[in-house]
Amino acid sequence: MKKYFPNKWAAYKKVPSEKFGTISFGKFMAYRVGGYDIPDDVSCIIRQEDIIEGKIKEYVYKTDLGAKKRIDKIMNEDIGPSNITICDAHRIHYLPFNTANTEEPFDDMQNYEDDEDEWDDPLF
Repeated sequence: MKKYFPNKWAAYKKVPSEKFGTISFGKFMAYRVGGYDIPDDVSCIIRQEDIIEGKIKEYVYKTDLGAKKRIDKIMNEDIGPSNITICDAHRIHYLPFNTANTEEPFDDMQNYEDDEDEWDDPLF
């Protein structure tokens, strides 16, 4: 059985909103949505979503060669309609079912950056 780690939402709820700094929507999206982090020892993460059943399979690879083999297998096997997402340290590539078996991927990553000053992450 896994050890339970209690969350402390009640303590955060008691803190007045004035104690939290404000940031623009664009910076928040760049930091929390576009600013994902994967460990240095992970080459990429591949997610395969079955459109009909709604099941998701996720594969994590430490080498590019292993990831390439998995992508080749997914692209060449006779599977039901699936959306494929490939995430590495630099980008997220989304291959919807209608383009999954073509050579040109559809890149779903958006640029949420604002032209304002760079926001400093208080955690780092």
